[in-house]
Amino acid sequence: MNLTTINWQEITTKYINEYGEHIIPWLLTSGIKIIFIIAIAFFLNKVLRRFIEKAVRIAVRPDKYSSKEAEEKRENTLIQIFTTTSKICILCIASLIVLEEFGIEIGPILAAAGIVGLAFGFGGQYLIRDIISGLFIILENQYRVGDVVDLDLASGKVEQISLRKTTLRDIDGTVHHIPHGEIKKVSNLSNEFSRININIGVGYSSDVERVITIINQIGNDLAADPQWKDYIIQAPQFLRIDEFADSSIVLKILGESLPDKKWDITGELRKRIKITFDKEGVEIPFPQLVIHKAPEAVQSK
Repeated sequence: MNLTTINWQEITTKYINEYGEHIIPWLLTSGIKIIFIIAIAFFLNKVLRRFIEKAVRIAVRPDKYSSKEAEEKRENTLIQIFTTTSKICILCIASLIVLEEFGIEIGPILAAAGIVGLAFGFGGQYLIRDIISGLFIILENQYRVGDVVDLDLASGKVEQISLRKTTLRDIDGTVHHIPHGEIKKVSNLSNEFSRININIGVGYSSDVERVITIINQIGNDLAADPQWKDYIIQAPQFLRIDEFADSSIVLKILGESLPDKKWDITGELRKRIKITFDKEGVEIPFPQLVIHKAPEAVQSK
């Protein structure tokens, strides 16, 4: 038993002496460098995170008609994208430097990574296209959650935006998931403000000046209504005679409202116009067909 213990101690001492000559100098040189590299990477990640957060909060200016929650969500999305990207870059660079300190050649690793990246680029080009397009959509603030948009492929209210896709819900309640790479044109129907745009037809026998006065009064009353005044920026008013149609004189009415309130206000305005026109005896004509009867003398021939 004593012999076994002595042999084990001799073997342990032999290996410690043998490897100690190499490990201790390595720890005092490369080991310290590795610890220093990790500390710098950790510190740099913290500094960049704070810098990115402050820079985004300063750079992203709130719109006049946007809510605080929508702006905070946009800012947090941008902060998450930039911080995640910077963290990945720092981790990759620090890992390569640490591997080099372990005596591993990083040249073949970089070459292999390039080949893998090229293969991934060919295979995932649509995914990369969606992500890049989504990044520009968020950066340029083309639309946000809660906006009503028309993306050609579908239209509706934006319920969710990620880097890869936008989720819309249309007026029928159908949910559409649209990859950002497929979006060619964005029409934001509720950016900053919405416009109330109505064409109303009245009969040719109507007193146009009186009708204009009635329309303007209806718009002013609607803008002064406690139920609607907080949503109306500019009261709906007569703009011009837009067309001489077959059966009517078409009048254009314009106004401005808060985003996403256009349709509610437009519906209320149409209702009030119909009720008031009925009271005031203003005709809203429907298409008519006039038939001219030939004289009897011509018919007999």
